[in-house]
Amino acid sequence: MQPGARALGTLALAAAAVLGREAETDRAPEVRGWRRRYFRRRCLSVMAVLARRVFDLHHQIPLTWVCLAKLTPHLGEQKRTTASLFCKLTIAAGGGGLEELPLVVSKKCVQELESRANTVHCLPEKQRTSVDGGPLTLEKVVCTLLDMGFSDVHINELLSIQPHASPQQLLDIISEFILLGVNPEPVYVALKKSPQLLKMPVVRVKKRSSYLRKLGLGEGKLKRVLHSCPEIFTMHQRDVDGVIHVLKEKCLFTVQQVTEILYRCPNVLQQDPNELEYKFQYAYFRMGIKHLDIVRTEFLKYSLTKIKQRHIYLERLGRYQTPDKKGQTQIANPLLKDIFRVSEAEFLAKTACSSAEEFVVFKKLLAREEEEVPESSMSKEVEGEEEEEDKDEEEL
Repeated sequence: MQPGARALGTLALAAAAVLGREAETDRAPEVRGWRRRYFRRRCLSVMAVLARRVFDLHHQIPLTWVCLAKLTPHLGEQKRTTASLFCKLTIAAGGGGLEELPLVVSKKCVQELESRANTVHCLPEKQRTSVDGGPLTLEKVVCTLLDMGFSDVHINELLSIQPHASPQQLLDIISEFILLGVNPEPVYVALKKSPQLLKMPVVRVKKRSSYLRKLGLGEGKLKRVLHSCPEIFTMHQRDVDGVIHVLKEKCLFTVQQVTEILYRCPNVLQQDPNELEYKFQYAYFRMGIKHLDIVRTEFLKYSLTKIKQRHIYLERLGRYQTPDKKGQTQIANPLLKDIFRVSEAEFLAKTACSSAEEFVVFKKLLAREEEEVPESSMSKEVEGEEEEEDKDEEEL
């Protein structure tokens, strides 16, 4: 507070003391009432002068508490932390020190402020221009991210992912994900998991977003895809097209089923198209699983090694049987979720009813068999089954 404001405060206290003593010595009711009214008016006038002085002082700070109240609708400690953070950032960006603003904060908050100030000073000079105009500054980025719903912790982490990335690039990438209907938390997790997203051109991100919308992955569905497989935005377009082509043309899934597969197990986009086709053939011809069950059970997300080990093990134990052409079996096969979706211990205890030692020995024998018999035999077996089905259809 400036010396003028301090003098006014002292004057107000002195006036209150003098008027209070005079009011006590004078016992006449009329005079005492008049003096009380006069005392109230004087106190109100002094408080008004003080309020105007304090308001003028706050106008000298670039980010006022009124602006901060609009930017931070949260109450309590978070508001005080955010306000102090912005004030410190403003002074640091202007070249001042962190001790120029008389705010009382915790040690944790001071550490965050010092870290943020160091980030500001590490930015190129062209990125630290004034807030009033010119290029986008760190203060504007922080304000915008707060408006989007990111917390202070998330903003600190996002700024540290790619320290040399421009604020405009960071804001454009995040804004594109927000426009897709993804919440701030999944966006933060995706950028932490795949920092390469911040190096991508914004035009490419928009094209990939439009492509995913055409596949049916809009609004809420993209949230899970981005959380599970953020690399979907960094993949080459030809690789994505190759997987989609296999699902539609080779595996004969419908458009709705392809959308559901990408939503339930988006990691299929990172699989080799030939291996993905082979996995489908194994499920359809070898295990007798239909298209709808493959989609519902998320079968394609499991590795081919895991699928073969558990299926063949149950088959040799007599606990799984491939359905015939009419879809019938002589035994009741276990549910697919009890085969693949459970841990190995639960699979052996509840589904296979076997010991871990026996399963370890079986996996070694199966691996030896796989080395001796090439995978081409599987393709020939599948082709033979397809020819038999065609002959049966012609006879009927």
